[in-house]
Amino acid sequence: MEEPADAHFVSRTGIGRPSTRLLPPVDELHRAAGVLGAGSKVAMLVGAGAAGATDEVLAVADRLGAGIVTSLLGKDVVPGDVPHHTQQAGLLGSRPSYDMLKNCDTLLMVGCSFPYTEFLPATGQARGVQIDLKAKNLSLRYPMEVNLLGDARSSLGALLELLERQSDRSWQGGIVDGMREWDQVTARLAATKADPINPRLVFQELNERLPRDVIVTADAGSTADWYGQHIRLGRDMQGSLSGSLASMIAAMPYALAAKFAHPDRPVVCTIGDGAFQMLGMNELLTVKRHWQEWEDPRFIVMVLHNDDLTQVSWEMREAGDPRYDTSQLVEDMDYAAYARLLGLTGIRIEDPADVGSAWNRALAADGPVVLDVLTDPDVPPLPPHVTLEQARSMAQSLLKGDPAERRVIVESARSVAAELFAKAKHVVSREGR
Repeated sequence: MEEPADAHFVSRTGIGRPSTRLLPPVDELHRAAGVLGAGSKVAMLVGAGAAGATDEVLAVADRLGAGIVTSLLGKDVVPGDVPHHTQQAGLLGSRPSYDMLKNCDTLLMVGCSFPYTEFLPATGQARGVQIDLKAKNLSLRYPMEVNLLGDARSSLGALLELLERQSDRSWQGGIVDGMREWDQVTARLAATKADPINPRLVFQELNERLPRDVIVTADAGSTADWYGQHIRLGRDMQGSLSGSLASMIAAMPYALAAKFAHPDRPVVCTIGDGAFQMLGMNELLTVKRHWQEWEDPRFIVMVLHNDDLTQVSWEMREAGDPRYDTSQLVEDMDYAAYARLLGLTGIRIEDPADVGSAWNRALAADGPVVLDVLTDPDVPPLPPHVTLEQARSMAQSLLKGDPAERRVIVESARSVAAELFAKAKHVVSREGR
């Protein structure tokens, strides 16, 4: 192009980016250290704003004897094998996360704007410290005693120098025990019989086979429930979904963006059939066009095929209304056959015994794969804590004539029984020690 002359309305820009290594004032860091050091039950709530500060987050948690909860968008900030990392909070979170936030005496939020305040400590229950690069996020969700405007890595690093090691590990130890029990619960829930395949099982089997450097995307809906409760991302893994807007169809463009940004890494897109029909099928044309350019050709799209907009169906029931077929049913089709039509690999899974081998085949493939998994829409996404109001609304919806009433009752009973069995097994095991 011809370089424009210096003149009015001609903008001459640069490519430099501002540094985000912002550090709060020293006196505020000392105040924050005083609050955190005085706590005996510290909970850390870590979000995507802490990306790049994994080591600092872990070091502060170790110094304080704290437990760590991550937001869905911050799931990959803390490795899934850290025993005091209880994964997510909220409706699709874990019970140890719920218990930690409801029983802590000190809350440290880092790079997080978790919006579901009913899962946070009660007002006045905990002293609070928050670190965020955005001033508008400070004290937005909880009344913090100390607000630190700065980036996570620099701020935590400076704070670490001011903290003394907490000698009492009973709080953190209890969190570890709770998470060990919860892992048994989720494994038991995944093994529960369904018709034909339990969607939890699909994610549980994936979690056991995640490649070291995989990037996983999840769609809004029930895929986000199973992603939150069953996927444990390692230090070199990444994962994302539409966190703020919770918009459907994000999983597929996120996965493609990940693949174009990292053509040398395997990508797994987990998506429901409703979102796949909206956009995923179209984006497979983009995959067809470009996949041979990728250094690592593994691009797996796992479709939860249940012919139902499942998350909204359960939300309707929770609101006390029956599910309406006219709004909730999705047109049935063969997604594996569609993949083969495009020259890609399509695998249809109808038997739970085939789920593990299907993942093995997909992860070993030398090109893109669509896993068309026939799953049960009536497996309930049980929250970690069921309120009386939620139970009442569910009962009202069934009494009004939900078309899947019998299946919902059966699958809910199976899930509750599986959870109780896992808890009992853990108690017996602990008493045996």
